[in-house]
Amino acid sequence: MTGARPIMIVEDDVAMSRLISDILSGEGRSLRIFHDPYRAVAEFGNEEFSLVITDIKMPGMDGIEVLNHIKRKAPHVPVIIITGHATVDVSIQAIRKGADDLITKPFESEEFLYRVRKALKNTALLEENLKLKRELFSKFKFENIIGMSDGIKQVLQKVEKVAQRDLPVLIIGESGTGKELIAQAIHYNSPRKEHPFIAINCGALPQSLLESELFGYRKGAFTGATGDKTGLIELAHEGTLFLDEVVNLTPEVQKALLRFLQEKEFMRVGEGKTIRVDVRVISATNADPRKAINDGSFREDLYYRLNGITIPIPPLRERTVDIPILVAFFVSIHNKKFGTDFAGFTPDAMKYLLRYHWPGNVRELGNVVEAALALSTGRYVDSDTVRQFVGVPEAGEDEGAHGDFQEALGRFEREYFTSLLRKCRGNVEDGARQAGINVVTLYRKIKKYHLKKDEA
Repeated sequence: MTGARPIMIVEDDVAMSRLISDILSGEGRSLRIFHDPYRAVAEFGNEEFSLVITDIKMPGMDGIEVLNHIKRKAPHVPVIIITGHATVDVSIQAIRKGADDLITKPFESEEFLYRVRKALKNTALLEENLKLKRELFSKFKFENIIGMSDGIKQVLQKVEKVAQRDLPVLIIGESGTGKELIAQAIHYNSPRKEHPFIAINCGALPQSLLESELFGYRKGAFTGATGDKTGLIELAHEGTLFLDEVVNLTPEVQKALLRFLQEKEFMRVGEGKTIRVDVRVISATNADPRKAINDGSFREDLYYRLNGITIPIPPLRERTVDIPILVAFFVSIHNKKFGTDFAGFTPDAMKYLLRYHWPGNVRELGNVVEAALALSTGRYVDSDTVRQFVGVPEAGEDEGAHGDFQEALGRFEREYFTSLLRKCRGNVEDGARQAGINVVTLYRKIKKYHLKKDEA
């Protein structure tokens, strides 16, 4: 446990503090012993601790007051209270104030060690959970959605606005455009971000199972219902329910979903009582909902309930300027995943990517990049490798394709270096270091694109 945060011991009795120190001496953590509770509380704000162990009876400030100060400053740090008289009143008061454990004197060394290890283990699990949450929130920051085209900028502007407003959202876009990614960005940037994000693909499950998956069921509701099941709507309580390919819902499920959206309550299959939940619904479709309404396969009243705000996502073929930066992103992901050192795609290889129609959109591009990297033998993926996946441009298209690439590359570089200089506040040396290029190259780009360091 070398390097782990120390344990704080608050104990006015010198003999007792020495005993606790002896018991914990083999745990590999440093100990900070305070005989004065006032000094301990003051020091807690200046240093991070993994655990606080405090006696309950001390002159001037008792253990409950120490507990109050600790929990106000750092609610996640566990506190163990030691008492010579564990009355019911003392125990209840300590637990209500947030104590993680209560140990009665005298105590056995092994029992004391067990309690301490349990508290530290719970802390480690909590910190790991917090770390994962921070990583999750960071992953779905708006700036981590890749693209600089006008189309994707408009999408992000809408996402940023609707994230804070508890309205239903309908995302429309072709398969592979990133509809679920946008839904997650809305959720993890909203007031509901600490609560569940539950996704269901309405087109992937058999229609006969959709109602029971959404609403849950009681034991015996139908053949095979051998126990109670909590539905996805209930699991999403206080969070977000994402319904992908919502146009594929059967008329029966559409009717039940509409009733839920209107009343904010539902019944499990085979159950008579209603369950009330607080859920934000985000839905998505790759089909035209208006066409589905016109042909009678989708309810118009349900469409209006789901369509508080519509966010259309443009297909990749309409935002080819994003292809170079998406490729760079997928290459970096591949390098991190497999420990490789690919530098990217050659201009000729990029030409084929820019001319391809991309029916599978960003998902297909990611698959092609990963497959091309798997087959490539050099640091740069060449055109021969790419042609195995996207075919050959038609005659007469080469010159135009090259022009598309140069234009896309230019727009990417201008946006990238402007953002870099802004981030580094005009410090060219710092910017070059972050970009992994030399200072001369960065100055050349500044001159080429007429960038102003002080205005970037």
